[in-house]
Amino acid sequence: MGKVYDAIDERWREWIAQQHMFFVSTAPAQGGHVNCSPKGMDTFRVLGPREVAYLDFVGSGAETVAHLRENGRITLMFCAFDGPPKIFRIHGRGEAVEPGDPSFAALAREFPQPERARSIIRVEALRISDSCGYGVPLMTYTGERTQMDGWAERQGPEGLRKYQLENNLESLDGLPALHAKTIR
Repeated sequence: MGKVYDAIDERWREWIAQQHMFFVSTAPAQGGHVNCSPKGMDTFRVLGPREVAYLDFVGSGAETVAHLRENGRITLMFCAFDGPPKIFRIHGRGEAVEPGDPSFAALAREFPQPERARSIIRVEALRISDSCGYGVPLMTYTGERTQMDGWAERQGPEGLRKYQLENNLESLDGLPALHAKTIR
């Protein structure tokens, strides 16, 4: 039986820190494409009892950023792939904090390698809940993939900037995503 919580307490903070992967879901307000993205690589932090953030790296799209700009709705989900079965969800209001935003530098200090982030997604938790996770398969973690770092290094700073200008300024549905002036 699932339970709703008032806050992310120390027990949940520790459990979240042990998970190697989480999922992010957003959607535009009117129709369009629902987005669900897997995330990992030690990019998630609990900032307070009802506040979390994660590093948003350069990717093939910028759906989350665009959806948050439009309506702010976001759901984060963690699943236990080993140990006792458990699913943990944070439903909230999010924002993409881009480099150049006054709060970016303070948020960046919470993470390893924040210089690689195109933004930091900050979320105010409106609903915090768990559920059983009985349907989640048992899986073994063997490590992080290295392709993202290698790709970024091969692009170099100017190549990454060019890629983002070509691919991350709007969503699949044409919603504005990253601000061109903040792309570094």
